[in-house]
Amino acid sequence: MRFGDVPHPIPYQGSKRQLAPLILSFIPAGKFERMFEPFVGSGAVTLAAARKKLCQRFVVSDKLEPLCGVWGQIVNDPKPLADEYAELWKAQFPDSPAFFNRIRDQFNEDRTPAKLLFLLARCVKNAVRFNPSGQFNQSADKRRFGTKPRTMRAEIEAAHRLLHNKCEVRIGDYKAVLNRATSEDIVYMDPPYQGTSEGRDSRYFKGVARDDLISLLETLNRRGVQFILSYDGACGDKTYGEVLPDELRLKRVLVDAGRSSQATLNGKNARTVESLYLSERLADSVSAPSVVHRKFSRQQAALFEQV
Repeated sequence: MRFGDVPHPIPYQGSKRQLAPLILSFIPAGKFERMFEPFVGSGAVTLAAARKKLCQRFVVSDKLEPLCGVWGQIVNDPKPLADEYAELWKAQFPDSPAFFNRIRDQFNEDRTPAKLLFLLARCVKNAVRFNPSGQFNQSADKRRFGTKPRTMRAEIEAAHRLLHNKCEVRIGDYKAVLNRATSEDIVYMDPPYQGTSEGRDSRYFKGVARDDLISLLETLNRRGVQFILSYDGACGDKTYGEVLPDELRLKRVLVDAGRSSQATLNGKNARTVESLYLSERLADSVSAPSVVHRKFSRQQAALFEQV
């Protein structure tokens, strides 16, 4: 399965679309009935798993209510979302930056899902940004106008066909959502990395405290829930996050995630190396390697190992 075969209706910088086939390669076919994906974002792993028919049912969730509203419409009632997006996209001409700013202000007041989808498609590098008050504050990309309505409708409808009657969308904290996971389920988590959800230019609506995450992983281990976690990483000579403790008995796999979109946005050329953490039983069942090489250098790998 190629990542281009999977619909991608929600443009999102940091999406795991290209890495989804690799991530799913660590999940044995037919072993799990249900997949959970909190921190859903673009839902790339869930969509790829549905396309591959890896699980029969899915649960996606996020604390950002309008994002869950987008997913709820994709799963259950896609036409109004596609229609509203098309209206917004067409209305942006001829003064598209000013229109974008008006829609951004409106979204920060009414939290309408279709407006969020338009902002994500139209903003700089699809890079979501929120201020400390939780308001969307990214600017319009002046080089492009966002996904065209016909293309967006096709992506939304394709995702709907994959997930309709198979996917539950929940709003809320990841810990509460994962209380429902059992040893019969598989969980994929892609929380904000440390250092990317704090300060005046936060990339995410809500961050995740490292101690809280570790506590959750300990709980999942005790309950026999198997999981895959994307957590820490390195870009160029900069690292994000501390390695998770050995006491969790996780298998850490280094993965080349390709050229960094954020570095490109800042005028740099750097590749990103990410960690996948596999729960112990899952890693044992698939004989996971320690490193998945593509193009990152020995120097990058060595830097990453020093974290």
